[in-house]
Amino acid sequence: MNVATARVLAGTDAAHPDGQYSTVAKWFHWITLVLMAITLPVGFVIKYIANEPFATKMVFYAVHESAGLTILFVTIARLVWRIANPPPPLPDHIPAQMRLAAGTVHWLLYLALIAQPILGFTMTNAFGFPMQGATAYLGLIDLPAVMAENQSLAETLKTLHTWVGYSIAGLLVAHIAGAVYHHAVRRDGTLMRML
Repeated sequence: MNVATARVLAGTDAAHPDGQYSTVAKWFHWITLVLMAITLPVGFVIKYIANEPFATKMVFYAVHESAGLTILFVTIARLVWRIANPPPPLPDHIPAQMRLAAGTVHWLLYLALIAQPILGFTMTNAFGFPMQGATAYLGLIDLPAVMAENQSLAETLKTLHTWVGYSIAGLLVAHIAGAVYHHAVRRDGTLMRML
């Protein structure tokens, strides 16, 4: 075992037989989960909220947009942390196909969690509703518009934003199903690495 492996497996104990993620990595993971538990449902129901009174609908937009942009910031910080502090390697008892599936889902999630807020932010700009005033970031910070109003572009971005949203939901189902499978069926230490 080399020094790098010994460092990342320092958390190995009876509850974490395959090592564990660092405390900071765990915080990033669970904060992202909470933000997604807010952002995804709100995003999926916004179109069903009555347009009048518009102030009510704006609350949903404000929550969705602020949580989404926060996911972007958390994901970037999380990736920087991951590069500087690699997670424990998957143990040898995990088959190659499962390693590939896990890696693919993880990296697609990272990509989607970066692309989706950018699509959403630019979409709102293109619709002529930058994150200012009623939809200011966290209700406090007016963000400058990055583009002029462009309805045609806005519709394209809206379509992409919608499909990436559904993709994130599918990837989350796959991620959670994998964790449950490892814990309940294989009974290995994979899930415990993040607890």
